[in-house]
Amino acid sequence: MPHSHGRKRGTRKMFKKAFRLHGMAKPSQTLITYRRGDIVDVKIDGSQHKGQPYKTFHGKTGTVFNVTASSVGVELLKPVKHRLITKRFHARVEHVRPSSSRKDFLERVQQNDLKRKEAREKGETYHPKRQPTAPKGAFTVKMEEIPEMIMPRKFEYL
Repeated sequence: MPHSHGRKRGTRKMFKKAFRLHGMAKPSQTLITYRRGDIVDVKIDGSQHKGQPYKTFHGKTGTVFNVTASSVGVELLKPVKHRLITKRFHARVEHVRPSSSRKDFLERVQQNDLKRKEAREKGETYHPKRQPTAPKGAFTVKMEEIPEMIMPRKFEYL
């Protein structure tokens, strides 16, 4: 067979939809409002051929730099050899979804603010940095009986 170097080569499993999720995208996916600066995940929808980004951007996370009527401009960093190159492309809304990568961080920031406020009311200092778990403290093992020494048996010829 001849070599295939097409634009969508090697995407048989990449653009595949999950079991029982075949067909067109849900209308709720197109109704999400995106603003400049939003962090989004690029997940290409195989059922929508229009406005598909190139396959190397599938699974990447970037920020929105432009919003049009039916598409979103995404900017992300692409590693090339020893450096990161900024790439900008437009993709339809069906191929983009809001990222949850900063969700845990923002929740932790809110919790730290509450803990700092409580500590200030008590007159204590609060250190928001996460500390690694300390090693276990020293202890001595007490034995009831003296352990029996086990030695290997001497080899005997038969």
